[in-house]
Amino acid sequence: MQDPSAHDAHNGKLFIQTVGCQMNELDSELVVAALRKHGFQLTDDITSADTVLFNTCSVREHAEHKIYSALGRLKYSRRRRPQQVIGVMGCMAQKDQKLVFQKAPHVDIVVGTGQLSEIPGLIEDARANRGRHMAVSLARRDATRQTVAASFESYDPLRDPEMRPSAFQAYVRIMIGCDKFCTYCVVPMTRGPEQSRAPRDIVQEVHQLAAEGVKEVTLLGQTVNSYRHTEDGREYRLADLIAAFHDTPGLERIKFVTNYPRDMGDDLLQAVRDLPKLAHYLHVPAQSGCDEMLKRMKRGYTVADYREMMQRIHATVPDCAVSSDFIVGFCGETEEAHQKSMDLVREFRFKNSFIFKYSARTGTKADAIMLDDVPEETKRRRNVEMLELQTEISEEDNAERIGREYDVLVEGPSKTALKSADGEQGPLTQLTGRTRCDRIVVFDGNRRLTGSTARIRIDDCTATTLIGSIVTREFQHAPDGGLPILS
Repeated sequence: MQDPSAHDAHNGKLFIQTVGCQMNELDSELVVAALRKHGFQLTDDITSADTVLFNTCSVREHAEHKIYSALGRLKYSRRRRPQQVIGVMGCMAQKDQKLVFQKAPHVDIVVGTGQLSEIPGLIEDARANRGRHMAVSLARRDATRQTVAASFESYDPLRDPEMRPSAFQAYVRIMIGCDKFCTYCVVPMTRGPEQSRAPRDIVQEVHQLAAEGVKEVTLLGQTVNSYRHTEDGREYRLADLIAAFHDTPGLERIKFVTNYPRDMGDDLLQAVRDLPKLAHYLHVPAQSGCDEMLKRMKRGYTVADYREMMQRIHATVPDCAVSSDFIVGFCGETEEAHQKSMDLVREFRFKNSFIFKYSARTGTKADAIMLDDVPEETKRRRNVEMLELQTEISEEDNAERIGREYDVLVEGPSKTALKSADGEQGPLTQLTGRTRCDRIVVFDGNRRLTGSTARIRIDDCTATTLIGSIVTREFQHAPDGGLPILS
């Protein structure tokens, strides 16, 4: 393989499109940071790009269709840019491998989730020697667990602020892979065996981010609360890891996603209660409210287990907001089973829920041994019913917060403000931020508030957003003419 640094001057413009989860967003940030060191310049104009990368997702069929459609639109782009390199990276690349070349023959490189560090060299090889270049990890059944795990490299070498959610927010990967093997899920194949990163590396990364001005970090893992690593003779769980960097100067808020119900220990809940920088927010997917469906999904818990976990959450952290995931239309789901899921949503009144229609994924046990027997029309109806129920609950829950005041970490201009030309002109614009319980708040304020914490009174709401105004502080003169009193 050639030394990419020898050709930096010719690398030109890079376009990258990312679909899927926060883990993919972090992967894109790290890849862009590495490619910048090799002379690449980021562009949002795909037609001018010398290198086009698609960071892909395989969790849902729609995400894959979106990427293959985008690849199809590039079929003849090389006529204008003969040296252009087109690459597919991430989960779909790891799952489909050579199939990507078959469906899109103009693709030059296919790179799995564990080979992201090889991308600069692969791009240079593809530009110098036309042909198909592929780097993927071993399949779970191809070798021992240790050997397969070694082929899924955790890639966390460099950071790139331009690729982050905002200049004040960053993701930190604390583990890769998954060993839960839910029957519907392709992640154990596309991300490999569960592996936790060393605490000292994570602490160092958080310190670096805080020194760069990051105020909020979100810890990432497929089942983040399953984190476990032994270092210097001491075993670290998630609560221990967070305690190790909690007092980092400049860091104001810590979040973590996604949690697995069975691994929600009391030590973690007590950390959420006791550590002031931890958000009072937990994302804990239920997936179904029916024991038979949970068993078919191989989720490893019952509805009673989930209920007991929720009771411990609210007993330990009474104001904690909880969100969830649900799959509707899974193999064998009856109308009765669907209604049990609806009852679970009513019982726990989640802050919000991410609701998905089941789609079979090649390589999963459900696709291999179960019949996808729920009609698409029924899946759509159940999806709409659950979404409408969750929206109603979210509206009622948000309405209860009207008149209250919250400390909001300001993320910057809202999407509405960014789309509005007027928002660029005046001193005030619509800003957005989140409460400690991860509720979205919009309010009018000066852009200079971005990255700071503002006190906001809630005046109105929608199902997804609290609408508020800045609480102004007025000074009154003391009766004796002394120092002013802050009211």
